[in-house]
This record gives sequence, C-alpha cells and structure tokens, in this order.
Amino acid sequence: MARRALRAWISAWLVLIAAPAIGQEYLGSERCIACHTDAGAAWAGSHHQLAWTPATPETIAADFDGTAFTLGDMQARFRLSPDGKPQVSVTERDQVTTEYEVHSVIGVEPLQQYLLETEPGRLQSFDVVWDTEKGGWFHLYPDQNVGPEDGLHWTGPYKTWNSRCAACHATGFEANYDPRTRSFASTQVEIGVGCEACHGPGSAHADWAERLATTREPPPEAYGFTIDLSQPEQLVEQCASCHSRREPYLDGNPVPGTPYHDTYNLSLLREGAYEADGQILDEVYVYGSFLQSKMHEKGVTCSNCHLPHEAELVAEGNAVCTQCHSPAGNPEFPSLPLQVFDGPGHSRHPQGSAGAECKACHMTERVYMGNDWRADHSFRIPRPDLAAETGAPDACTTCHEDQSASWAAEILEDWFPESRHRGPHYGEVLAQGRRDPQRAAPQLRSLSQDGEMSGIVRATALYLLEQAGDPSDAAALEALLHDPDPLVRTAAVKLQRTAPAMERTPRLMKSLSDPSRSVRMAAAQSMLDAPIAHMPGRYERALRNAFAEWQAAMASRLDYPETHLQLGGMALTMRNMSAASRAFAEATRLDPQLRDAWIMQIRIAAASGDAPGARALVEQALAKNPGDMNLQIMRRELTGEALDLLPPPSEE
Repeated sequence: MARRALRAWISAWLVLIAAPAIGQEYLGSERCIACHTDAGAAWAGSHHQLAWTPATPETIAADFDGTAFTLGDMQARFRLSPDGKPQVSVTERDQVTTEYEVHSVIGVEPLQQYLLETEPGRLQSFDVVWDTEKGGWFHLYPDQNVGPEDGLHWTGPYKTWNSRCAACHATGFEANYDPRTRSFASTQVEIGVGCEACHGPGSAHADWAERLATTREPPPEAYGFTIDLSQPEQLVEQCASCHSRREPYLDGNPVPGTPYHDTYNLSLLREGAYEADGQILDEVYVYGSFLQSKMHEKGVTCSNCHLPHEAELVAEGNAVCTQCHSPAGNPEFPSLPLQVFDGPGHSRHPQGSAGAECKACHMTERVYMGNDWRADHSFRIPRPDLAAETGAPDACTTCHEDQSASWAAEILEDWFPESRHRGPHYGEVLAQGRRDPQRAAPQLRSLSQDGEMSGIVRATALYLLEQAGDPSDAAALEALLHDPDPLVRTAAVKLQRTAPAMERTPRLMKSLSDPSRSVRMAAAQSMLDAPIAHMPGRYERALRNAFAEWQAAMASRLDYPETHLQLGGMALTMRNMSAASRAFAEATRLDPQLRDAWIMQIRIAAASGDAPGARALVEQALAKNPGDMNLQIMRRELTGEALDLLPPPSEE
C-alpha cells in the first residue's frame, strides 16, 4: 500500500467497521427469572442487581432531609422536592450554585454514589457520597477539591458515567457518543448487572426452551448462549470484563463470550497502579492481581470462591480457603499439599484472632473510594525480605505497624526456614527495571522469556524494556511475537517499536493477522512509519483491517482526552500537522490541565510560522495552568519577556 493510500485510510478513522452479527436479542432479567426462579431469588438484592438503580425512596440510603456537606469553598445541599424527588444543590468554588435532580443511584454499600444529569443524556458521578455504614456524607477525593474548570472535577470527562462506568453497571449498554454534537444518546437493556450481562443475550436459549416441551430436542451448544460459563477460561474472562483495570476497544458491553483480549487492553503492572512486586496500589479491580497467582495457574476460577448470583463468598471466613487447603484437599486440584493450614501451627496467631484469618497474610487489603476495603487477589506469600529492594509493603508490618520489614523477615525465617530460600521474586527485577531499565535489561529479558512466569509479569518486563529503547532487545526477543499468551505477544509487538522501521516491518507482518485484536492493533500502531510500498497483498489487507480495528477502538471513546492525545500523536507521525493540532486542541478542551497537549499545539503553531497564534495559545494554556514552568519558558521564548519565577504576591 502506497504511503498516500495509507494516509487516506488513516484520515478516515471515523469510519467504523461493522460489528459481527450475533443473531440474538436481549430479553431482560424478568424473562429469565420467570423460569430460573432460584437463580433469580439469589440475584435479587445482590450487589450485581443493585449496581445501578433508579432514584427511589427504596433505593436511596442517604439522608436527603436538608443535609449538607462542605469542603473548603464548595458546598452540596441535599433535600427532597415537594413531590418527593431527591435533589442536590451544588455551590462550586466559583460560588456558582446549580440545582440538580438525582438521576439514579450507584451501589448499595459500604458507600452509595449518585448520578446527576448535567446536560441532556450526559450523566456525571457526583464526588460527594453517602457512607452507608457510619451514616453521613464524605468526599471521595478530599485532597482534590478542584473547580469546574479542572478536568478532574466531577463534571469533567473522567467522571462521565456514560463512557467511563456505565457498561459495568448495566446490561446491554451502549454509550452512543456523538463527537459532532459532543452529546450522548445512551441505551441499555436494563440498568444493573442482569442475567444477560454475564450469560449473554437469551433469545436463542428461550426459543429452545419454549420448543422443548413438544420437540424434546437436545440443547444447542452452550444452551443457546454466546458464552459457555462451564468453561473455566470463559468464566474468568467474563468476570474480568468488569473486574479489571483496562481500556475498552468497543462501545458499551461486548457480547459475553467475546475473548477478553479482543475487547480490552489490560493494564500491566505499572507504576501508580501496582507496587513493584505486583501488589495492589491504585484501584485495579482484581483480574491483574489474580493473573499473578498460583491459584490462577492451577485452574482456580472465580466461582470456586464466589457465588455469582448472590455476589457473595461461598462460605464464611477461613472456610472459603479450607475447602481446598486442608488435610482432605480437593480432588480438582491434586497438587495441593495435604496439611492443616487453618490452625496456629501455620498462622502462628491465636485461633479466631484477626491475624489467624487466611486473608490477613495472603490477601492484604487496601481502602478505595474512601471506605471500601478490597483484598489483593494475587494470594501471595508474605515476603518482607523484599521490602528494601521493591519498596512494597508486606502483610506483617501492615498489621504490626510498630515493627520493621527486617523484623518481620527474621520472624518468618524462624517460623518457616524451609521457605526462606525459595529463590528470587519477579518483583525484584521489576523494581530494578522501574529504576533503570537499561541497567536491568539482562534480568528483564530473562524474566520476559520465563515460560513458568505469569503472562502479565512477562509482559510488564517487556514494557520496561521498551522504555530502555534498545533495538537489540527487539531483535533478541523476536520469538515472543509468537508466545501463547496474548498479553506477552502484545507487549512484544510494542517492543519492536524500538527497532528501525526496516527491521521492524518484516517481523510484524504476521502479527497483523494475530488471533487477538490487542496484538493486531498494536502491530498496526507500530507500522505507522514503516516502509510498506511493496508489501505483499495479503499483508496489505491485514494492515488495512488492523488499522480499521484501531480506528474503531478510538472512535468508540472520542469523549476521552486520552484518545485525542493518541490521535494527535498518530497525526504527527504521519506529518499531518493540522490534524494533530485539532486533536491536541480537543484534548485540552476536554481537560485543560493536559499541559503536554498545550505544548504540542504551541509548537505546531510556531513551526507553521503562526507566531501570533502560538503566543495566544501559550496565554490560554497559562490561564488554565498558572505558574507552569514549561509554559512560562515557552512564553518567554515567544515574546522575549523575562521569565518571572517569583511566586505571586501575598494578599496580606
């Protein structure tokens, strides 16, 4: 495909490829429960059903009887209208007051959040929430009391319910964002996580069931559903579609049964999201942790521990764990050691104490959203001996706050001497890679090729090697382009970006037709600047299809500032300066604090000879980001003014 043809193809990124027809329709949970009464009774009142509900007296837990919450110069007042509808009056930091009617309710405990409709069809999740355990209002981000001009404000793009959250709180949801009008026309089969959110559209199943009484025909494959939840991999990936930190490729809910890596880009073990050793840090929603675990490796699934309809544990306390970890074991997992784990001989804590709970040592918890404690699902053995290298916390000193990690390491060595020399932990290599990926490159290369290691760990090692930018790594690890794990293949494709285009292109040809959409899209991105004038026909078609998938993914999230940063970068690669400038301008319109997007607009204007435009842009950028050093330097360069590095004068 000639360069001009490729540019024309990319310029048409708004053209979507049609989704494959599934030949089925959603019916709604009410239809399912008419036959499956026991499952329906278990689901009723669960966190799944109550993930999103209408704003009614029955669903609202908060006190709307004239209560108020104040944070600095922002205040929210909660009351009922004369006809009994819950309302919120918000006085922002600029002292502008706006009245909102509560549109709907998110969740049930330990906190409850409320959706406000700021424009027709646009729902925003309000940051002042109700503590259902203590009773009272609190702010989710008390250290970020920003004003409406900030992208992180509750009315901003990162808190838009339609595109950021709704798909995991609804069934059959589509955001339907229109970039021309910058508005939403969202639809769903039902709010809340209904039957078909996990089982898939039910029309084929219902048709078979209705014929069963007269025809006695055998059930179709997967009983007519698009997913077979009796298959462990499909079950885990279906749960992971919501219970993971990821970037979606499609608008709204993908059809259940669609492979995970065809629909999402899973977050790797990156700084800010995970500790260096893979423990949870920011909110990562379980799946990335679970992939690191021995339990996942041995075939344990979510339903071994959780009741899917009730959304509760299968047993209380340590009984969840001892269904397998006991002298009796579990025949489904024959590699289990048959010994007593639920006892002081193993826990070294008094029976019945908090320290004797399995989760205290193997599933440490962090609090998110103010009061919601969530457990780390990597099910790790405590390694306080790694703290000095990784900087990560350990289970022991999380409880024994008055002690040091070295103290805990000595205690564990005394208790479990046979486990002390287990060998190096991947967290040590990842920690080194975060500090200096070039120096850690040999260890990262070895980790990425370790087939006994979890795919998310190996992919993270490749990601860190990409930061080192050494083309020799791309050559040495070319074989990982064909690894069985799509996470590893995707990261291996991205590593090839460090290689010169002439070397990279032939290596990535086959990746354009990879079974996984994640890999295909990564390959397309990596070939933007590739020499493709004489590409064989089958690879040209594969490249076109991969570009179309990438374009469709971007077109499904055009209300994301991040998307326009990506579009701007793509346009820069293609030397399309006007398209790049428009993309960066949309990014800063959505989030005025994206300084890099401002800087790119200024540079493009200056490079195009538009000095007045560049000066106007730098003033706009500084108005939104006062005091930013880089922007001040750019203003000085554009105007010749002296750089004012002094703080603003005090009002006193």
